[in-house]
Amino acid sequence: MRISFVTDTWLPEINGVTTVLATMHRGLQRRGHTVQVVAPRYGHDTDDPPDIVRRPSIVMPGYAYSRLALPFDRGTGRALRAFRPDIVHVVTEGPLGAAGRRFAISAQVPLVTSFHTDFPRYAAKYLGRWAVSPVRSYLRRFHAAAAATQTPSEATRLELAELGLPRALVWGRGVDSRLFSPQRRSGARREAMGAAHRTVVLHVSRLAVEKDVDTLVASYQRAHDRLGDALCFVVAGDGPRAAAVRAALPFAIHRGFLGRPALADLYADADLFVFPSRTETCGLVVLEAMASGLPVIAANEGGVRENLRTGINGLALPGGDAAAFAAAIEELAVDGQQRHAMGQAARAFAVARDWERELDALEPLYASARAGSPTRGRVPLERMVAEGGLR
Repeated sequence: MRISFVTDTWLPEINGVTTVLATMHRGLQRRGHTVQVVAPRYGHDTDDPPDIVRRPSIVMPGYAYSRLALPFDRGTGRALRAFRPDIVHVVTEGPLGAAGRRFAISAQVPLVTSFHTDFPRYAAKYLGRWAVSPVRSYLRRFHAAAAATQTPSEATRLELAELGLPRALVWGRGVDSRLFSPQRRSGARREAMGAAHRTVVLHVSRLAVEKDVDTLVASYQRAHDRLGDALCFVVAGDGPRAAAVRAALPFAIHRGFLGRPALADLYADADLFVFPSRTETCGLVVLEAMASGLPVIAANEGGVRENLRTGINGLALPGGDAAAFAAAIEELAVDGQQRHAMGQAARAFAVARDWERELDALEPLYASARAGSPTRGRVPLERMVAEGGLR
Protein backbone atom coordinates (compact mmCIF):
# COMPACT_ATOMS: atom_id res chain seq x y z
CA MET A 1 0.00 0.00 0.00
CA ARG A 2 1.15 3.56 -0.72
CA ILE A 3 0.51 5.82 2.28
CA SER A 4 1.03 9.59 2.45
CA PHE A 5 1.27 11.25 5.85
CA VAL A 6 0.76 15.02 5.92
CA THR A 7 1.79 16.76 9.13
CA ASP A 8 2.50 20.24 10.46
CA THR A 9 5.10 18.90 12.91
CA TRP A 10 7.96 16.51 12.26
CA LEU A 11 11.53 15.73 13.25
CA PRO A 12 13.74 17.33 14.49
CA GLU A 13 10.89 18.69 16.62
CA ILE A 14 10.19 16.17 19.39
CA ASN A 15 6.67 15.90 20.78
CA GLY A 16 3.97 13.28 21.13
CA VAL A 17 2.77 13.71 17.55
CA THR A 18 6.21 13.33 15.96
CA THR A 19 7.04 10.37 18.20
CA VAL A 20 3.88 8.51 17.17
CA LEU A 21 4.24 9.44 13.51
CA ALA A 22 7.90 8.38 13.35
CA THR A 23 6.89 5.02 14.84
CA MET A 24 4.15 4.61 12.22
CA HIS A 25 6.53 5.62 9.43
CA ARG A 26 9.22 3.10 10.41
CA GLY A 27 6.78 0.35 11.32
CA LEU A 28 4.81 0.50 8.07
CA GLN A 29 7.99 0.53 6.02
CA ARG A 30 9.20 -2.59 7.85
CA ARG A 31 5.92 -4.24 6.93
CA GLY A 32 6.46 -3.62 3.22
CA HIS A 33 4.38 -0.47 2.66
CA THR A 34 5.63 2.53 0.69
CA VAL A 35 5.38 5.62 2.87
CA GLN A 36 5.71 9.34 2.18
CA VAL A 37 5.80 12.11 4.82
CA VAL A 38 5.00 15.70 3.83
CA ALA A 39 6.22 17.99 6.60
CA PRO A 40 7.50 21.51 7.37
CA ARG A 41 11.08 22.50 6.64
CA TYR A 42 13.24 23.13 9.72
CA GLY A 43 16.37 24.94 8.58
CA HIS A 44 18.04 23.04 5.74
CA ASP A 45 17.01 19.43 6.58
CA THR A 46 19.78 18.21 4.30
CA ASP A 47 19.87 14.67 5.70
CA ASP A 48 16.30 13.74 4.81
CA PRO A 49 15.73 10.54 2.84
CA PRO A 50 13.73 10.79 -0.41
CA ASP A 51 10.46 9.76 1.25
CA ILE A 52 10.44 12.94 3.39
CA VAL A 53 9.05 15.92 1.46
CA ARG A 54 9.74 19.27 3.13
CA ARG A 55 7.62 22.34 2.52
CA PRO A 56 8.54 25.98 3.34
CA SER A 57 7.69 27.14 6.86
CA ILE A 58 8.33 29.94 9.32
CA VAL A 59 8.72 29.98 13.09
CA MET A 60 5.28 29.99 14.70
CA PRO A 61 4.64 33.44 16.22
CA GLY A 62 4.92 33.27 19.99
CA TYR A 63 6.04 29.65 19.95
CA ALA A 64 9.62 29.33 18.70
CA TYR A 65 9.65 25.56 19.09
CA SER A 66 7.14 24.90 16.32
CA ARG A 67 6.87 25.71 12.63
CA LEU A 68 4.02 27.17 10.61
CA ALA A 69 3.86 26.06 6.98
CA LEU A 70 2.82 28.53 4.32
CA PRO A 71 -0.94 28.45 3.67
CA PHE A 72 -2.23 27.40 0.24
CA ASP A 73 1.09 25.77 -0.62
CA ARG A 74 0.63 24.19 -4.06
CA GLY A 75 3.79 22.13 -3.67
CA THR A 76 2.04 19.83 -1.21
CA GLY A 77 -0.57 18.85 -3.78
CA ARG A 78 2.10 18.32 -6.46
CA ALA A 79 4.10 16.04 -4.14
CA LEU A 80 1.01 14.00 -3.32
CA ARG A 81 -0.04 13.67 -6.96
CA ALA A 82 3.45 12.52 -7.92
CA PHE A 83 3.45 9.90 -5.16
CA ARG A 84 0.00 8.51 -6.10
CA PRO A 85 -1.08 7.42 -2.60
CA ASP A 86 -3.69 4.79 -1.86
CA ILE A 87 -4.38 6.51 1.48
CA VAL A 88 -3.80 10.08 2.66
CA HIS A 89 -3.41 10.28 6.42
CA VAL A 90 -3.62 13.87 7.68
CA VAL A 91 -1.98 13.94 11.09
CA THR A 92 -2.53 17.57 12.11
CA GLU A 93 -5.09 20.29 11.47
CA GLY A 94 -2.69 23.11 10.45
CA PRO A 95 -1.91 24.56 7.00
CA LEU A 96 -0.13 21.46 5.68
CA GLY A 97 -2.83 19.20 7.05
CA ALA A 98 -5.45 21.35 5.35
CA ALA A 99 -3.57 21.06 2.05
CA GLY A 100 -3.42 17.28 2.40
CA ARG A 101 -7.14 17.18 3.16
CA ARG A 102 -7.95 19.29 0.09
CA PHE A 103 -5.90 16.98 -2.11
CA ALA A 104 -7.55 13.81 -0.79
CA ILE A 105 -11.04 15.21 -1.32
CA SER A 106 -10.36 16.59 -4.82
CA ALA A 107 -8.46 13.46 -5.96
CA GLN A 108 -11.01 11.14 -4.30
CA VAL A 109 -8.28 9.36 -2.34
CA PRO A 110 -9.43 7.77 0.96
CA LEU A 111 -8.73 10.13 3.86
CA VAL A 112 -7.83 9.21 7.45
CA THR A 113 -7.18 11.93 10.04
CA SER A 114 -5.70 12.06 13.54
CA PHE A 115 -6.77 14.06 16.57
CA HIS A 116 -3.77 14.32 18.88
CA THR A 117 -4.10 17.78 20.43
CA ASP A 118 -6.97 19.10 22.53
CA PHE A 119 -7.17 22.42 20.72
CA PRO A 120 -10.44 23.59 22.35
CA ARG A 121 -8.82 23.43 25.80
CA TYR A 122 -5.64 25.00 24.46
CA ALA A 123 -7.72 27.84 22.97
CA ALA A 124 -9.43 28.41 26.31
CA LYS A 125 -6.08 28.66 28.11
CA TYR A 126 -4.36 30.91 25.57
CA LEU A 127 -7.20 33.00 24.13
CA GLY A 128 -10.15 32.71 26.51
CA ARG A 129 -13.48 30.91 26.50
CA TRP A 130 -14.72 32.88 23.49
CA ALA A 131 -12.31 30.95 21.24
CA VAL A 132 -13.60 27.47 22.11
CA SER A 133 -16.69 27.52 19.89
CA PRO A 134 -14.96 28.58 16.65
CA VAL A 135 -12.15 26.08 17.25
CA ARG A 136 -14.68 23.29 17.77
CA SER A 137 -16.50 24.30 14.58
CA TYR A 138 -13.25 24.20 12.60
CA LEU A 139 -12.33 20.78 13.94
CA ARG A 140 -15.80 19.43 13.13
CA ARG A 141 -15.53 20.60 9.51
CA PHE A 142 -11.92 19.45 9.19
CA HIS A 143 -12.46 15.84 10.31
CA ALA A 144 -15.95 15.29 8.90
CA ALA A 145 -14.62 14.23 5.49
CA ALA A 146 -12.43 11.43 6.92
CA ALA A 147 -13.29 7.75 6.66
CA ALA A 148 -11.97 7.50 10.22
CA THR A 149 -10.37 9.81 12.77
CA GLN A 150 -7.78 8.28 15.08
CA THR A 151 -7.43 9.50 18.64
CA PRO A 152 -5.45 7.84 21.43
CA SER A 153 -8.04 7.60 24.22
CA GLU A 154 -11.63 6.59 24.77
CA ALA A 155 -12.30 9.84 26.62
CA THR A 156 -11.27 11.88 23.59
CA ARG A 157 -13.19 9.59 21.22
CA LEU A 158 -16.36 10.29 23.19
CA GLU A 159 -15.68 14.02 23.08
CA LEU A 160 -15.25 13.83 19.30
CA ALA A 161 -18.50 11.90 18.98
CA GLU A 162 -20.25 14.65 20.96
CA LEU A 163 -18.64 17.15 18.60
CA GLY A 164 -20.39 15.43 15.70
CA LEU A 165 -17.61 13.08 14.53
CA PRO A 166 -19.04 9.56 14.91
CA ARG A 167 -16.24 7.94 12.89
CA ALA A 168 -13.61 8.60 15.57
CA LEU A 169 -11.87 5.51 16.93
CA VAL A 170 -9.12 4.76 19.43
CA TRP A 171 -5.61 4.14 18.14
CA GLY A 172 -2.09 5.24 19.04
CA ARG A 173 -1.59 4.65 22.75
CA GLY A 174 1.63 2.69 22.40
CA VAL A 175 5.13 2.87 23.88
CA ASP A 176 8.56 1.49 23.00
CA SER A 177 9.07 -0.72 26.04
CA ARG A 178 12.51 -1.79 24.80
CA LEU A 179 13.89 1.76 24.68
CA PHE A 180 12.12 2.83 27.86
CA SER A 181 13.11 0.22 30.41
CA PRO A 182 14.22 0.03 34.06
CA GLN A 183 17.21 -1.99 32.85
CA ARG A 184 18.82 1.31 31.79
CA ARG A 185 19.08 2.45 35.42
CA SER A 186 22.61 3.53 36.37
CA GLY A 187 23.91 4.08 39.88
CA ALA A 188 26.85 6.01 38.44
CA ARG A 189 24.55 8.50 36.71
CA ARG A 190 22.45 8.91 39.83
CA GLU A 191 25.57 9.58 41.87
CA ALA A 192 26.78 12.10 39.28
CA MET A 193 23.60 14.15 39.67
CA GLY A 194 23.79 13.99 43.45
CA ALA A 195 20.94 11.52 43.91
CA ALA A 196 22.70 8.34 45.01
CA HIS A 197 20.72 8.07 48.27
CA ARG A 198 17.78 10.33 47.46
CA THR A 199 14.37 9.81 45.87
CA VAL A 200 14.36 11.26 42.36
CA VAL A 201 11.07 12.99 41.47
CA LEU A 202 10.81 13.57 37.73
CA HIS A 203 8.64 15.66 35.40
CA VAL A 204 8.95 15.57 31.61
CA SER A 205 6.91 17.73 29.24
CA ARG A 206 6.79 20.75 27.04
CA LEU A 207 6.90 23.55 29.62
CA ALA A 208 3.84 25.53 28.62
CA VAL A 209 0.60 26.84 30.11
CA GLU A 210 -1.47 23.93 28.79
CA LYS A 211 0.70 21.44 30.72
CA ASP A 212 -0.38 23.05 34.03
CA VAL A 213 3.16 23.93 35.06
CA ASP A 214 1.78 26.14 37.85
CA THR A 215 0.50 23.03 39.64
CA LEU A 216 3.83 21.30 39.04
CA VAL A 217 5.79 24.21 40.51
CA ALA A 218 3.54 24.56 43.56
CA SER A 219 3.60 20.81 44.29
CA TYR A 220 7.40 20.64 43.98
CA GLN A 221 7.74 23.64 46.29
CA ARG A 222 5.43 22.14 48.92
CA ALA A 223 7.13 18.73 48.83
CA HIS A 224 10.56 20.36 49.02
CA ASP A 225 9.48 22.43 52.02
CA ARG A 226 8.39 19.23 53.79
CA LEU A 227 11.17 16.77 52.86
CA GLY A 228 14.00 19.00 51.69
CA ASP A 229 17.13 17.34 50.36
CA ALA A 230 15.75 13.84 50.88
CA LEU A 231 14.20 14.39 47.45
CA CYS A 232 15.97 15.20 44.19
CA PHE A 233 13.58 17.13 41.94
CA VAL A 234 14.22 16.98 38.18
CA VAL A 235 12.47 18.77 35.31
CA ALA A 236 13.15 17.81 31.67
CA GLY A 237 11.76 19.69 28.72
CA ASP A 238 11.68 23.14 27.20
CA GLY A 239 9.02 25.59 26.15
CA PRO A 240 7.59 29.08 26.70
CA ARG A 241 7.45 28.68 30.49
CA ALA A 242 10.88 27.09 30.92
CA ALA A 243 12.57 30.22 32.28
CA ALA A 244 9.76 30.81 34.77
CA VAL A 245 9.91 27.19 35.97
CA ARG A 246 13.69 27.41 36.44
CA ALA A 247 13.33 30.62 38.44
CA ALA A 248 10.57 29.18 40.66
CA LEU A 249 12.42 25.91 41.34
CA PRO A 250 16.06 26.82 42.04
CA PHE A 251 16.50 23.63 44.10
CA ALA A 252 15.60 21.38 41.14
CA ILE A 253 17.81 19.96 38.39
CA HIS A 254 16.71 21.37 35.03
CA ARG A 255 17.74 19.20 32.11
CA GLY A 256 16.08 21.07 29.24
CA PHE A 257 15.37 19.26 25.99
CA LEU A 258 16.73 15.71 25.77
CA GLY A 259 17.02 13.29 22.87
CA ARG A 260 15.25 9.95 23.14
CA PRO A 261 18.14 7.80 24.49
CA ALA A 262 19.13 10.41 27.08
CA LEU A 263 15.47 10.77 28.08
CA ALA A 264 15.15 6.99 28.47
CA ASP A 265 18.21 7.05 30.77
CA LEU A 266 16.68 9.82 32.87
CA TYR A 267 13.37 7.98 33.30
CA ALA A 268 15.24 4.84 34.38
CA ASP A 269 17.33 6.78 36.91
CA ALA A 270 14.25 8.37 38.52
CA ASP A 271 12.01 6.92 41.24
CA LEU A 272 8.61 8.46 40.54
CA PHE A 273 6.97 10.61 37.85
CA VAL A 274 4.73 13.66 38.28
CA PHE A 275 2.45 14.90 35.48
CA PRO A 276 -0.30 17.42 36.34
CA SER A 277 -1.45 18.26 32.77
CA ARG A 278 -5.23 18.22 32.23
CA THR A 279 -5.24 18.62 28.44
CA GLU A 280 -3.83 15.27 27.27
CA THR A 281 -5.47 13.08 24.66
CA CYS A 282 -3.02 10.34 25.66
CA GLY A 283 -0.02 11.56 27.65
CA LEU A 284 2.75 9.64 25.92
CA VAL A 285 5.27 10.60 28.61
CA VAL A 286 3.12 8.79 31.17
CA LEU A 287 3.46 5.54 29.22
CA GLU A 288 7.20 6.14 28.81
CA ALA A 289 7.56 6.64 32.57
CA MET A 290 5.55 3.49 33.26
CA ALA A 291 7.63 1.48 30.80
CA SER A 292 10.69 2.69 32.73
CA GLY A 293 9.27 1.23 35.94
CA LEU A 294 8.04 4.47 37.54
CA PRO A 295 4.81 4.95 39.47
CA VAL A 296 2.94 7.96 38.07
CA ILE A 297 1.25 10.79 39.94
CA ALA A 298 -1.06 12.49 37.45
CA ALA A 299 -4.28 14.44 36.98
CA ASN A 300 -7.31 12.20 36.69
CA GLU A 301 -8.45 13.83 33.46
CA GLY A 302 -8.34 13.22 29.72
CA GLY A 303 -6.53 10.30 28.18
CA VAL A 304 -4.04 9.96 31.05
CA ARG A 305 -6.63 8.49 33.40
CA GLU A 306 -7.05 5.50 31.07
CA ASN A 307 -3.47 4.49 31.84
CA LEU A 308 -3.69 4.95 35.60
CA ARG A 309 -4.91 2.31 38.03
CA THR A 310 -4.81 4.39 41.17
CA GLY A 311 -3.16 2.58 44.05
CA ILE A 312 -1.78 -0.03 41.63
CA ASN A 313 0.51 1.69 39.09
CA GLY A 314 0.24 5.23 40.39
CA LEU A 315 -2.04 7.83 41.90
CA ALA A 316 -4.77 9.73 40.02
CA LEU A 317 -5.50 13.11 41.58
CA PRO A 318 -7.86 16.05 41.03
CA GLY A 319 -6.41 18.32 38.36
CA GLY A 320 -4.96 21.59 39.63
CA ASP A 321 -4.75 20.46 43.28
CA ALA A 322 -1.11 21.23 44.13
CA ALA A 323 -1.59 20.23 47.78
CA ALA A 324 -2.82 16.77 46.73
CA PHE A 325 0.11 16.37 44.31
CA ALA A 326 2.60 17.36 47.01
CA ALA A 327 1.03 14.93 49.49
CA ALA A 328 1.23 12.13 46.90
CA ILE A 329 4.90 12.91 46.23
CA GLU A 330 5.60 12.73 49.96
CA GLU A 331 3.65 9.46 50.32
CA LEU A 332 5.54 7.63 47.59
CA ALA A 333 8.88 9.19 48.50
CA VAL A 334 8.63 7.90 52.07
CA ASP A 335 7.08 4.49 51.30
CA GLY A 336 9.72 2.74 49.20
CA GLN A 337 7.89 -0.61 49.30
CA GLN A 338 4.70 0.87 47.84
CA ARG A 339 6.71 2.83 45.28
CA HIS A 340 8.53 -0.30 44.14
CA ALA A 341 5.32 -2.35 43.85
CA MET A 342 3.62 0.40 41.83
CA GLY A 343 6.66 0.70 39.59
CA GLN A 344 6.54 -3.01 38.78
CA ALA A 345 2.82 -2.78 37.98
CA ALA A 346 3.45 0.27 35.82
CA ARG A 347 6.07 -1.61 33.82
CA ALA A 348 3.75 -4.57 33.29
CA PHE A 349 0.95 -2.27 32.11
CA ALA A 350 3.21 -0.45 29.64
CA VAL A 351 4.67 -3.63 28.13
CA ALA A 352 1.12 -4.57 27.11
CA ARG A 353 0.95 -1.29 25.13
CA ASP A 354 3.71 -2.30 22.72
CA TRP A 355 3.69 -0.49 19.36
CA GLU A 356 3.65 -3.69 17.32
CA ARG A 357 0.13 -4.41 18.56
CA GLU A 358 -0.93 -0.95 17.47
CA LEU A 359 0.59 -1.45 14.02
CA ASP A 360 -1.17 -4.81 13.72
CA ALA A 361 -4.44 -2.90 14.08
CA LEU A 362 -3.46 -0.03 11.78
CA GLU A 363 -3.12 -2.08 8.59
CA PRO A 364 -6.75 -3.33 8.53
CA LEU A 365 -7.95 0.22 9.17
CA TYR A 366 -6.16 1.46 6.07
CA ALA A 367 -7.31 -1.56 4.04
CA SER A 368 -10.95 -0.93 4.96
CA ALA A 369 -10.70 2.80 4.29
CA ARG A 370 -9.13 2.06 0.91
CA ALA A 371 -11.78 -0.52 0.03
CA GLY A 372 -14.58 1.86 0.88
CA SER A 373 -16.71 -1.03 2.13
CA PRO A 374 -16.16 -4.30 4.00
CA THR A 375 -14.55 -7.05 1.92
CA ARG A 376 -13.56 -10.63 2.54
CA GLY A 377 -10.61 -10.96 4.89
CA ARG A 378 -10.71 -7.33 6.05
CA VAL A 379 -11.97 -5.91 9.32
CA PRO A 380 -14.96 -3.75 8.36
CA LEU A 381 -14.42 -0.07 9.08
CA GLU A 382 -18.02 0.24 10.19
CA ARG A 383 -17.46 -2.41 12.86
CA MET A 384 -14.26 -0.71 14.05
CA VAL A 385 -16.12 2.58 14.47
CA ALA A 386 -19.07 0.91 16.16
CA GLU A 387 -16.72 -0.70 18.66
CA GLY A 388 -14.91 2.60 19.21
CA GLY A 389 -11.43 1.29 18.53
CA LEU A 390 -9.17 -1.19 16.85
CA ARG A 391 -9.08 -4.01 19.42
